[in-house]
Amino acid sequence: MAPAGLRRADSLFAAGQYEASFPDYRQQVWQQRRVSPELLLKMAYAQQQLGHYPAALLYLSMAQARQPRVRTWRQLVALATQHRLVGYPATWQQELRVQAQRYFYPGLQALLAGALVGAMALLWRRSPRGAWVGYAAYVALLGAYLHFLRPTPTGLVARSGAALMDGPGASSAWLSTAAMGDRLPVLGRQDIWYRVQWQQRVAFVRAADLLVVE
Repeated sequence: MAPAGLRRADSLFAAGQYEASFPDYRQQVWQQRRVSPELLLKMAYAQQQLGHYPAALLYLSMAQARQPRVRTWRQLVALATQHRLVGYPATWQQELRVQAQRYFYPGLQALLAGALVGAMALLWRRSPRGAWVGYAAYVALLGAYLHFLRPTPTGLVARSGAALMDGPGASSAWLSTAAMGDRLPVLGRQDIWYRVQWQQRVAFVRAADLLVVE
């Protein structure tokens, strides 16, 4: 049975009382650690109805990270387009990538199981060299799968006018400023700076200005 707080929040949400429902939802996620894509989508919808688009983007992104769906991605794109944000490509290639990421972990389990079974079979039967070449190609395919489809963390800019620099330091050259809600792929972290991808190049943004969603 769902906790009393969650049942109360769902009742308020169904009645259209989004502001009243949100504290209970927030407690479930941030204090009780009861997180599900469905709950996050409700929180995003509530925040959007209240006009809090940065929070709506955050909860939509969290839901998308846990359960990639084209429908959720399109909601992100629509909200980002409305507020002229960057980092939300509305392309068929991106939607195809979302579909692939949805099945990334089941696919990875299947490929790893295949690699294990294949290795055992080759060792057991003392297979010829040609079979080992085929196995090496399979392992290469597994590596490509991990490299190109592995989910990568993204960051949402948490402060309007956040500075993008060309290096991890205040003395580095200034590149641009980011709007609150802009979405930046995270490549790594260096001290108090995140290394991000910005317009096909590497930039740095202060960690305090970025909320990372994995």
